Amino acid sequence: MDALTVDRLHFAFTVMFHYLFPQLTMGLAVLIVWLKTLALRTNDQRYDQAARFWARIFAINFAVGVATGIPMEFQFGTNWARFSRAAGGVIGQTLAMEGVFSFFIESSFLGLFLYGEKILGPVGHWVSGVLVWLGSWLSGFFIVMTNAWMQHPTGYTVMPSGEIHLASFGSLLSNPWGLWQYTHVILGAVTTGSFAMAGTGAFYVLSQRHPDFGRIFIANGVVAALFSTLFLMASGDVQGRNIAQYQPVTLAAEEGLFHTVQGAPLAILGQPDTETGGLDNPLLVPRVLSFLTYRHWAAEVKGLSEYPRDLWPDNTPLLYYVFHIMVGLGSILIAFMLISVIWLARGRLYNSRTLLWIMMLAVPFPYIANIAGWMTAELGRQPWVIYGIMRTSAGYSPMVSSGNALFTLVGFMGVYMLLGMLWLFLVYREIERGPGGPAEAEY
Repeated sequence: MDALTVDRLHFAFTVMFHYLFPQLTMGLAVLIVWLKTLALRTNDQRYDQAARFWARIFAINFAVGVATGIPMEFQFGTNWARFSRAAGGVIGQTLAMEGVFSFFIESSFLGLFLYGEKILGPVGHWVSGVLVWLGSWLSGFFIVMTNAWMQHPTGYTVMPSGEIHLASFGSLLSNPWGLWQYTHVILGAVTTGSFAMAGTGAFYVLSQRHPDFGRIFIANGVVAALFSTLFLMASGDVQGRNIAQYQPVTLAAEEGLFHTVQGAPLAILGQPDTETGGLDNPLLVPRVLSFLTYRHWAAEVKGLSEYPRDLWPDNTPLLYYVFHIMVGLGSILIAFMLISVIWLARGRLYNSRTLLWIMMLAVPFPYIANIAGWMTAELGRQPWVIYGIMRTSAGYSPMVSSGNALFTLVGFMGVYMLLGMLWLFLVYREIERGPGGPAEAEY
């Protein structure tokens, strides 16, 4: 493999592994605040104990997320020097703000939330939880806006030297692509947190360990998951129209649409063949793609054949598959949570072992859907590292050989495997310990 390919694999591996953790912390943050709010309103100590339990899970994820996230910023300099030299004046703004402001807010108040309840009192403890929530979401905002600028650059000036300077900080933070991308990312994170909470509750109810807390986790988890998945679908619809407007070749690749069609169908299944320019064994819903994209059943949707081959996403089949995995899993999760909420309203959910088993086993699927979503975004942007401005092939570090990059990639895989095992052990220990009990008195 050449150095560019290894550099891309290196960053893909580190960012995908890293994002296993922030999506849970961002999702749990708002749920912890909700549990603390219920504790204040009802004076029911079970909600307080539940919030403390999930705060411990949050802290474990936060620590591993920090450990896996910091190396990615160094990779901008080590593996992507040309990109960093050209765009550092823009992306350095948001990355610095993420570190200086949101990270310190989140980490500082997480410490207060974990260890300062007796000093802060009930209301002060709730405020610290709110600030942890705001810090985690603000951190996500700056990271997403950095990525959004690479997807749809705004507020910049290209200098004669080739360096890109920031012309409008307001345009950077109000990027229309980024605002909807951020909404989509946050709702995906809340979905992950909600499924984790509901799945843990299902485990406790099925095993008859901490069943009272299990019912609290299930009730709050399934309701939050239903709302987040429904709004996730709506935000995805808007983001899809952004793609149609700003990256139409990406839309065609995602949908496996090789030829321009008026009244374009939506591909449910099929295998894209870039050699013959067609979709094998397709299952199509007539005219739906045109309606979803342009709100008109007979609207024209351009196919890949309208664009030069060097502007196609580098791996169109993989982009097509991960996009359909994301959409397919999202639809399944909505349907399952709708059924769960109906059973909850009827008072039958806690006694339905089938639904509880599905709920417990479904915890990994929001993770898969979120990772597939990020793969869709990043594969769809190719062959550009900054869309329309700098190609990926022009952004890597030419002085770093493929052997050096591959050596560090193998090293990262080993270290991250150990971190993953440590994370699994710590989370398992907390779930075994559970909420409540004698250990809470020492908290």
